[in-house]
Formats: sequence, structure tokens, C-alpha cells
Amino acid sequence: MRKRNFIVGALLVAGAAWAGLQKMPGKYTFPRGGGSPGAVYFNHATHVDEDEPNCASCHPTHFSSLEKGKAVGLEVITHEAMDRGQACGACHGKTAFAFSGKCSMCHNE
Repeated sequence: MRKRNFIVGALLVAGAAWAGLQKMPGKYTFPRGGGSPGAVYFNHATHVDEDEPNCASCHPTHFSSLEKGKAVGLEVITHEAMDRGQACGACHGKTAFAFSGKCSMCHNE
């Protein structure tokens, strides 16, 4: 009986630890660049299926896995870079809504 309780307890602790690892990061605010109409807030919950997260679709190909908010190959994310398919432009304008003319979808004051 003690061995069974130990195993059940160990499974519960491991399950709780695994659930903690699976939690999506919170909202991130990108630094506001010159000429930006407002800050850009990124929320993993609106970009990722929380039941089946696929971090590799963005990390490390388009965004660094180690530096929060750092786009690969860019110092600053610009619309020109996104037009070339970098950073957010890897999806937006292709498989997700286009960003042109819809400033308030991403930029907030």
C-alpha cells in the first residue's frame, strides 16, 4: 500500500511539474520603434493552440528561443522586414491576416 501511495504521489508531482512546463508565456510588449503608431503586444494564447503548442513553428527560425522578443536577423522589426517574410511576416500576410492597413490589430496606444 505504501509503495502504491508513493507511486501515485510521484505521478501527481510529475504531472504538476509537466503542466507548469506547458504553460504559455505571458503577454510580451515589443519595444516601440521610431515612427511606430503604438506599442505591439504579443500574446502566445492568440497565436498558439494551447492544447497542442508547436513552439518550433516560430522558435528558433523566426524568433530567438533565448532572447525574448528578438527576431532572427533583425535589430528592429519593421514592416519592410515583415514584407520580406521575416519575423511576424513569416505568417502574417500568408497564412494569417495581412498587416497592411490594419494598424490597430497589432499596434495599441
